[in-house]
Amino acid sequence: MIEEMLYNYKDGLESERLITRLLTKADIDVWEAYYLSGGREKYLLDFGGNTPKENARLAVERQLRRYESKTYGLQALIEKDSGLLIGQCGLLVEELDGETQLELGYQLFNDYWGKGYATEAARMFIDYGFAVLDATSIVAIINVDNISSQKVASRNAMKQEKQMAYMGSQVFVYRLVRQDWVKL
Repeated sequence: MIEEMLYNYKDGLESERLITRLLTKADIDVWEAYYLSGGREKYLLDFGGNTPKENARLAVERQLRRYESKTYGLQALIEKDSGLLIGQCGLLVEELDGETQLELGYQLFNDYWGKGYATEAARMFIDYGFAVLDATSIVAIINVDNISSQKVASRNAMKQEKQMAYMGSQVFVYRLVRQDWVKL
């Protein structure tokens, strides 16, 4: 089912305050500031870089490879009022317990925490995943210590399914299934 969805992933999604676009190498400098900011970057995957700039480059290049391989990828979140890049959100193809899953991922720069942007962006991609990509379920894989991201998942009707080890961290898996999304 996921292979059938791969060719429909688009950018330019819009919500009340946000618009998305695909990341580019020009975004690396902005992401370096995120790695230097001292916040939730501790919940990001370690890409093996030795400096914040190198980690930012590796993180952006990972998304570019996802776009090229048609396994989705995180997209830049642009605040409509300011035109500024404020974070990223998107859908990802991930292996979880030996099964291919459609995952929702999101990160915001520190100055934009607590303003509802993550919830708004997550809802935009959840709706896109179900309405356009015809997903049967969407998961969010969230570090057990990342309470803010857990709240975003819950506000979007995702339910905590289990705790597990994932890529060297303990995570909660949240899931929203199509029949529950239809009720929203």
